[in-house]
Amino acid sequence: MVATVGTRTAGTASAPARSPLRARRRLGPGRSIRFGPAIGPLLLLTVWTAGSATGLLDERVLSAPWTVVSTTGELIGNGRLQANLLTSVQRVALGLGFGVVLGTALALVSGLSRWGEAVIDGPVQIKRAIPALALMPLLILWLGIGEVMKVSTITLGVLVPIYIHTHNGLRGIDSRYVELAETVGLSRRAFIRRVVLPGALPGFLLGMRFAVTTGWLFLVVVEQINSTSGIGYMMDLARTYGQTDIIIVGLVLYGLLGLLSDGAVRLIERRALSWRRTLAD
Repeated sequence: MVATVGTRTAGTASAPARSPLRARRRLGPGRSIRFGPAIGPLLLLTVWTAGSATGLLDERVLSAPWTVVSTTGELIGNGRLQANLLTSVQRVALGLGFGVVLGTALALVSGLSRWGEAVIDGPVQIKRAIPALALMPLLILWLGIGEVMKVSTITLGVLVPIYIHTHNGLRGIDSRYVELAETVGLSRRAFIRRVVLPGALPGFLLGMRFAVTTGWLFLVVVEQINSTSGIGYMMDLARTYGQTDIIIVGLVLYGLLGLLSDGAVRLIERRALSWRRTLAD
């Protein structure tokens, strides 16, 4: 008996002691990586450079990075790049400005009124389901092929994500805040300023991220329709003469402008919604 007890005691002593509290596992994505957003583009650039240097990528199909860099220098030197870039930025800025104002106004009317929703929401949803290219023939017939048509097309493209996400943010406001506002006797204006606008801000900023990229996407379409200036016109002209290096310069510009625009909105979002704790933190 003593031997048995001693054996059990020895066995128990040799077993590792378990801590009553297990180490907490992280279920989120982990800590943010410094310069993380730049890793993907740098890898892409590395593959492109290696393919061009080894001859796997034909210069006639895809120009080498150093060729694109030298072409960019030439375009800057003769002023073509700056002039076309300025025209494109002006078009997007105008379309974005009009689209944001109209989309926000429609979302407020539709989100705060059942009659407004009945009148506005259906047409906006129909517009969302219609591809942009399908509207181009009508817009050209109505507005011609000038700047008004181009800015209007960008405005219609920007309006939809602003409306959708702002309207969704409005309808997602907790009804208890509305009841509290009614209890304390807030006026309609004070209710919009203190409850509606802060509650809809996350949705609006998410819509802005979609809107800025959509603005550049629609610009690509409109600038290749009888344009005489802009990045899209420069690329279309280069396609006629088989200048792939200039086409790549335009694509890189579009990509950089889209990334910079989205980054600016994300920075504003991070500052304006600093009180939120999310997986990204």
